[in-house]
Amino acid sequence: MSVPHLDTRVIDNKASLFFGPFAGFSPKFLKSGSMFDLITSVKPHNLTTMIAAGLNNLSLTTYLIKQLMLSKEQRMEALREFIPNAKSEDWELVIAGQRVQIIKDTPTRKGVLQFGTEVISSADGSIAALLGASPGASTAVSVMLEVIKRCFPQQMNAWESKLKEMIPSYGEALLDNPGLIEEIHASTSRTLGLSSDIPPGQTARRTVS
Repeated sequence: MSVPHLDTRVIDNKASLFFGPFAGFSPKFLKSGSMFDLITSVKPHNLTTMIAAGLNNLSLTTYLIKQLMLSKEQRMEALREFIPNAKSEDWELVIAGQRVQIIKDTPTRKGVLQFGTEVISSADGSIAALLGASPGASTAVSVMLEVIKRCFPQQMNAWESKLKEMIPSYGEALLDNPGLIEEIHASTSRTLGLSSDIPPGQTARRTVS
C-alpha cells in the first residue's frame, strides 16, 4: 500500500517511468505459487483472526475492491493529475509485484493488519525470518541490522567498528548531527548519480502499474 507516485527505474540498462501503485489481488502467496495458497492457509486457529481483520478494515476492503474494478483509462485519469497531457497509447499496464500482509493478534486487539516487515526469530537466535512485505531499499538495511542484533548479540561489540565503516550513520542520532546528514546525502548522491541524466544509449519506456 502506498500513495500514487511517479517512479523511475532502470532495469537491464533500460529506463522506465512507472506510475502507481494500484491494488491487485491474487490467491497465490508467490507469483509462481498455487491458486490454493490463500484457501489452504485458513485454519481453525486463525479463522477468527482473519475475520476480525476484515471487520476492522471495512473501509480498506471497500477501497481495494474499487481499485480492482478500475479500467486502464480510469488509471490514466489518476495519472493525468500528475501529467495532464499523458496519452493512453504511451503507457502500458504491468503487474509490478505482489506482497503478503501480516495479520496477527496483539494483547489489545484481534486481527491487526500490518503493512510493514516484521522480523521474527527463535529465542536462541539460531533462526530468523521476515514476515510481510519484502523490505525495500529504504528499510532493507535496518531490517538486516535487526536480524544481526537478534541472532549474533555476542558479536555486536566486535563488529561495531566494521558496521560503522559500512554505515557511517550507525549508532548516530542524525537529528543531532546535521553535518553528518549533509555528508551522507552528498555521498549517496555521488554513488547513485542522482545529479546525472539518463546515460547515453539508454531509452525510456513508460509503464503504469
